[in-house]
Amino acid sequence: MPCLRALQHACSAPRMSSVLTLRVEPRRRGQTVLMACGLGALSAAALPPVHALPVLLIALPGLIALIGYQARARDAAWVGFWFGLGHHVPGLYWITEAILFEAARFWWLVPLAVPALAAVLALFIALPCALAWYAPAGWRRVAVLAGGWVLADLARQFIATGFPWNPWGSIWAVPGGFGDVMLQPAAWVGVHGLTLATLLLAATPALGRRAMAVGGAVLLLWAAAGQARLVLAVPATSPGLNVVLVQGNVPQGQKWDRGFMLATFSRYLALTRAGMAKAGTGPAVVVWPETASPLPLEQIAEAREAIAAAAGVPALVGSVRWDATAHPRNSLMAVTGAGPAVAVYDKWHLVPFGEFQPGWFPLPIQVVPGGGFAAGSGPRTLHVPGVPPVGPLICYEAIFPAQAADASDRPAWLVNVTNDAWFGNSTGPRQHLAAARLRAVEEGLPLMRAANTGISAGYDAHGRELGRIGMNQAGTLVLPLPGPLPPTLFGQLGLAIPGSLAVIAVLGGLLPWRARRRD
Repeated sequence: MPCLRALQHACSAPRMSSVLTLRVEPRRRGQTVLMACGLGALSAAALPPVHALPVLLIALPGLIALIGYQARARDAAWVGFWFGLGHHVPGLYWITEAILFEAARFWWLVPLAVPALAAVLALFIALPCALAWYAPAGWRRVAVLAGGWVLADLARQFIATGFPWNPWGSIWAVPGGFGDVMLQPAAWVGVHGLTLATLLLAATPALGRRAMAVGGAVLLLWAAAGQARLVLAVPATSPGLNVVLVQGNVPQGQKWDRGFMLATFSRYLALTRAGMAKAGTGPAVVVWPETASPLPLEQIAEAREAIAAAAGVPALVGSVRWDATAHPRNSLMAVTGAGPAVAVYDKWHLVPFGEFQPGWFPLPIQVVPGGGFAAGSGPRTLHVPGVPPVGPLICYEAIFPAQAADASDRPAWLVNVTNDAWFGNSTGPRQHLAAARLRAVEEGLPLMRAANTGISAGYDAHGRELGRIGMNQAGTLVLPLPGPLPPTLFGQLGLAIPGSLAVIAVLGGLLPWRARRRD
């Protein structure tokens, strides 16, 4: 049982005192691969919606031990790669659900998509592991690994259009009061800053009892700071507006079927009327999910008139529209009557291989049929009469920290419309919801979320949940819109904060330190 025998000695440094002793002496490369993959898979249990946070106290020290055992930086990179593969495959398995809707065209991609994407993302763990190999064992190696990891996460937010899904900072988005408290530092350092702190704390068992004690104290200070921010914050002034979130629960297989289009549109109209009856009189705004209208609203005045009549108030409706060059756009339209939409937002972070075909990829893979969508110009604030300025996020735009709001025209609230029916009743929609909640904390803005099949929910500017509609239910959720907080530190400085902290961690671990002489 060589793999079991491998978990017995500490972190590759004979002089290092370690509470969690790991003897990593794999006699064959295959054993190293199995251990790295196993530790990566174990770490995935910490992600939403499982939130088994303590597993990181085993997985990360194990990874550090494997790095220390390697003879070359290249070997350490391979260890990181296999750890990343083991981590991302269970974290992203839900992507297969989307491909199954187009199985007739992409049947061959079903067993390949998740491992292929996981392998690409694993490279962003391999690189910091190789960098950490150059640092001396102990706290310096931990600092380099943590800082390099965050820098790699920042890179994957931008490389090849970006896919910053499941950063380790999101493990703290636990539903309820515990998550409310632990997410508050994201207002200062963002989710990437939480990732840096998570890595440093999770590595403490590799550094001995004293490090674990310090880590425990830091965790208590973290919680105290979060609680203080919740308790001492000046209550935001509510604008006195109800938000009516509509969840149609239309199966993905019926969504664009011409035989169901009128029935789908009628369902959303009926739910809108029911939601407005619950909301009562007074200012309100209705929100439909991403591409909820199967009818092209820009072209059909009668459809806009029907929505306005059902709502009686402004409605933010997801719909496809065509621009002047006849390219489709995934849009959110503000409808107030039969006339043209009073404001339009076009999604700008399009899903590669889903909504468009990347030009650099040689194979024709695009799940959404047709020529693909054209991208919008970037974050925008919509100004709709009778509604506080709103910053739209369509679908997975909600996973991009520091890119959720227009800094030059700060909105009073965020709205996230999405169609997670593609991903079934899997971890995908729940991970997506956790990301949206983090954007509320980072920006200090309330966020309202309408999802076709769930989860529709509302959060205040501290990320505290106000209500939700669960998965695979049709219904409406009426919530009073909370007020915004003053601009957060992260909202003002953005990714420069976690980026700077990560660079400091890497340099602190790699630069030579002169030992103090003892008399």
